[in-house]
Amino acid sequence: MIRSENAPGWYSRRIVAKFAGMKKKNAPVLPDLLAPGLDVVFCGTAPGAVSAQRKQYYAHPQNKFWRALHDAGLTPRLLQPSEYETLLTYRIGLTDIAKHVSGMDSQLPRGSLGKDAIADLRARIGKYKPRILAFTSLTGGRKLAGSGADFGRQSITIGQTEVWILPSPSPAAHWNWQKNEKVWRALAQEVRKLR
Repeated sequence: MIRSENAPGWYSRRIVAKFAGMKKKNAPVLPDLLAPGLDVVFCGTAPGAVSAQRKQYYAHPQNKFWRALHDAGLTPRLLQPSEYETLLTYRIGLTDIAKHVSGMDSQLPRGSLGKDAIADLRARIGKYKPRILAFTSLTGGRKLAGSGADFGRQSITIGQTEVWILPSPSPAAHWNWQKNEKVWRALAQEVRKLR
């Protein structure tokens, strides 16, 4: 295995995969950022094109995710997408429903957000047991909570994990941001109660 003295293990694995000349079959577009003891896990539908290209969550320059986290008081400073692994320090995790495809929801292959993907998400959340699972889009949240679900806390849970649906920070969903941004602040208030 190729290793650098100062590089963490995940970095050396990426180098090996690159030199092998192929991407590992069924490898996720972005790795989950999950661990036991998290206060909240944010869940997207699938990484967008820019995020997939850069291998960073919410990496589009116009995506409001990182600003929303900071403005809501969930991080002490404005983080950059390249710093996404730092979120574990603040007991925040990241995942997506569709782990093996990327693009806008309308571009995803049929079934990417279907029953199997939701069952896999339930299993990941059940394993790590965060206090809150927060979907970063109405589309994603409705895949779990049902087509009538709206923004905010949901009546459905995964074990003891509360489920929330937030307005999408994506630039493609700008139409609902200003009207519903307050839901991010309400979620942050709940997270602060856990700390």
